[in-house]
Amino acid sequence: MTPASRDAEPRPASYRRIASLAIPALVVLAAEPIYLLIDTAVVGHLGAVPLGGLALGGVIMGLAPFIGAVLAYGTTARASRRFGAGDRPGAVAEGVQGTWLALAAGLAMIVAFQFLAGSVAGLMGDDPAVEAAAAEWLRVAVLGAPFLLVAGAGQGWMRAVQDTKRPMWFVTASFLLSAILAPVLVYPVGLGLVGSAWANVAAQAVSGVLFLLALRREGVPLRLDRPLMSKQLVANGDLIIRGVAFQVSSFSATAVAARVGTAALGAHQIGMQLWFFAALALDAVAIAAQALIGADLGAGRPVAARATAKRLTLVGFGYGVAFLLAILVLLPILPDLFTASADVHDQLVYIWPWLVLLLPVAGVVFALDGVLIGAGDLRFMRNMTVISIASGLPFTWLTLVFGWGLAGIWGGIAVFMLVRLAMILWRLRSGEWAVTGAERA
Repeated sequence: MTPASRDAEPRPASYRRIASLAIPALVVLAAEPIYLLIDTAVVGHLGAVPLGGLALGGVIMGLAPFIGAVLAYGTTARASRRFGAGDRPGAVAEGVQGTWLALAAGLAMIVAFQFLAGSVAGLMGDDPAVEAAAAEWLRVAVLGAPFLLVAGAGQGWMRAVQDTKRPMWFVTASFLLSAILAPVLVYPVGLGLVGSAWANVAAQAVSGVLFLLALRREGVPLRLDRPLMSKQLVANGDLIIRGVAFQVSSFSATAVAARVGTAALGAHQIGMQLWFFAALALDAVAIAAQALIGADLGAGRPVAARATAKRLTLVGFGYGVAFLLAILVLLPILPDLFTASADVHDQLVYIWPWLVLLLPVAGVVFALDGVLIGAGDLRFMRNMTVISIASGLPFTWLTLVFGWGLAGIWGGIAVFMLVRLAMILWRLRSGEWAVTGAERA
């Protein structure tokens, strides 16, 4: 029987197989936003200025997770096809080059932020005290960037070889360390806002070292491979443009919230951390999708890949609805977990409806993001992201003209997500993403 005839009937990945990859990935993805939620709650009780400083600093420092995501997704997109074609050493070799790129980018960030932290915070903020707090936090937090990026590259190649359990244990260890250190360094030790930054650095160092050790144990050459790295850079180019578009959106929302007022900025920080937590947790389905779709297409099974994509769409929607229900149940107690400020509580009222209603949409969008990343359909994802963000940004900036406040900012986020949903469903239906082979032509 030929490979083509074996793939004549769709054989989607079973729900058990999807869960076996998604559940450990969920732990990995949820760890960082849970830590950020804890960090926000710890710092929030220091007052509005430290919370605002964390909001500004966190958005600027978001450049590191963005680069880490590019490295992870770019590595997975290429390595999963090689793994599906039966070439595990080749898949891991993609991870080696991603790790070199991670180290270079992390060191560059350290140098840049030591000199530019104050200037960048000043451009985004509208309160000198908040800007100074953000810059102080940034100069410490950026020291963990190389480790954070190495962990991103490590997750990329491990997902590609369908190993999501070891990353779960690596990230869990670092998360527990940070969750213990943050309140201790902020309060009993008396470091205040900077204590949360040092807790970040310690956790990222532990995680990065564990991923480096795992790579070494694979026994593949660790030297630079310029031709292979060049191919990764080309593949990452579309993801970088996509990520820059996300950063423009995030920076714009935070800058506008800062100009609405300090209480609005604090509420926006809480809302965005809850959104990021839900987004990254929902992304667990996308991680499973990357590994499964890439392997199917690398092995020449396009019919199975399409069937799995349809099943992942249903899983993503159900997962999003589950998160919607969870937020509704917790809504009465959530504001008090993060801050005692009555002004911030009042501003949060404008965020909750948008946050809750977007969760099922996010479940579908993020699952299908994973399908297209696994397929290496990165050019379409770049174009889709730029178009959808360009659709939502006018609502964010017009908030300053019409006084819409946080409702306008989050309305812009809703427009972005709905345009993204429409485009990604159209792409899935077209079938043009399902290109087979160990490398996407």
